[in-house]
Amino acid sequence: MALPQIAIVGRPNVGKSSLFNRLVGRRVSIVDPTPGTTRDRVTQLVEILPPTDLPYDRARDAAPKLAELVDTGGFGVYMAEGGRFDDAGADLATLTPQIEQQIRAGVQGAQLILFVIDAQTGVTGLDERIARLVREAGRADRVMLVANKVDDDSWIAAAQDACSLGFGEPVMTSASSAFGKRAFLEEIYTRLPEWVEPVVDPEMKIAIVGRRNAGKSTLINALAGEPRVIVSEIAGTTRDSIDVRFELDGHAFIAIDTAGVRKRKSWADDIEYYSHQRAKEAISRADVCVLLLDAREEVTQIEKRLALALMEEHKPTVIAVNKWDLVEAKLKTSDYIDYLTQELFALDFAPLVFISAAGSKGIGELVKVCSNLYAQANHRETTGRLNSAIRSILAERGPSSRLGTKAKIFYVSQIATAPPTIAMVVNKPDLFEGQYERYLVNQLREMLPFSEVPIKMVFSERKRLTPEELKSRKRAGVEVPDGELGEDAGFGD
Repeated sequence: MALPQIAIVGRPNVGKSSLFNRLVGRRVSIVDPTPGTTRDRVTQLVEILPPTDLPYDRARDAAPKLAELVDTGGFGVYMAEGGRFDDAGADLATLTPQIEQQIRAGVQGAQLILFVIDAQTGVTGLDERIARLVREAGRADRVMLVANKVDDDSWIAAAQDACSLGFGEPVMTSASSAFGKRAFLEEIYTRLPEWVEPVVDPEMKIAIVGRRNAGKSTLINALAGEPRVIVSEIAGTTRDSIDVRFELDGHAFIAIDTAGVRKRKSWADDIEYYSHQRAKEAISRADVCVLLLDAREEVTQIEKRLALALMEEHKPTVIAVNKWDLVEAKLKTSDYIDYLTQELFALDFAPLVFISAAGSKGIGELVKVCSNLYAQANHRETTGRLNSAIRSILAERGPSSRLGTKAKIFYVSQIATAPPTIAMVVNKPDLFEGQYERYLVNQLREMLPFSEVPIKMVFSERKRLTPEELKSRKRAGVEVPDGELGEDAGFGD
């Protein structure tokens, strides 16, 4: 069974995304006065706390209620804009039917519909049209009318005009000032159905990144098995980072659709800046990233910079070549792999998967490769095997000596996973950093189960403990690395 859904609907610029962010507790949806900023259904899991003034016998048994909160685009955005193009050059007349299709899908699946109006503007003809559509969809009994932008008591009388929509008295609040927040949350809690089933946490978050029109939204829909996000030839259609939960072979995952990346000098407005920031945040919180390429296009500086950024973040990455079915008759797979190895050298160890998102080909294989990378990134190697690998690498080739200084390693251990992080206590860290570090990482990939994921190296100089510090650590049961004892662990001699 799916979690109860709370859908936020209304005309453009009534503060839907601001209310969404207020309920989530952080900035998820982009908030901007430009109509049409939100286009897809943006969802987040939320916990609604019980009212604080419940009688003791009820409060004792009351538990938070879980729900999936859904932010939707502004209904009638094209009419609200008078048929104009938006600042990014996308024709809202073209996108409006798809935006409204996403709104209807959100309304149909919701157990509670927050119909938001702007108390300061008053009820408009577009508000009345939305009210009729909700009734025609047979969802009037699920509507909670919300008068937003009631910043203080002076706007309460104006907000009462919303009663004319036929959904009872509105709940008054302000997403910006938090006026009426307590009553707003308590009303949501009262109307939300109970949920007793356990919520299965997703095993892995997969961020889909790439430049515009590479097919990211099409891939998200193929993973979800439904038209979950808008797909359009208009560049820049996706603005927010969209989390989409999907299941495959009994396992739950989250796929994150991100805005297409392009050169900073080409950004049209603040929305594009915030879209870029959301994409960066998506990479940061993802367990695995998919760098999506269009097989028909040459690799550009955008993909090269993305590859470097993924390496700097130490993110396990799959290079997915989309639309391969359109070029496989003309290109040899081996030649294309050689081409990518040369162009995306920062990710020369990353696995490649050839897919067709539009035809849902290769999707299962892509998820399996992501799962394999996730397992590699979360593997913890034994200190014994790690020491053995380091000894073998040093025997083959050690760091170049500087001014007669001999490189020595006193202690090696894996101190973290995701990314696999190897700590080494050495005599001179600068002998190991840079070129030799890259050599060391490449050798470790071949010898340990980290063959396709980034490895993070941490070099620190040996620190000799005083007798008092040594006794204190031993009394506390803290392990003391050989390097800190000033003893040689057998490396480098």
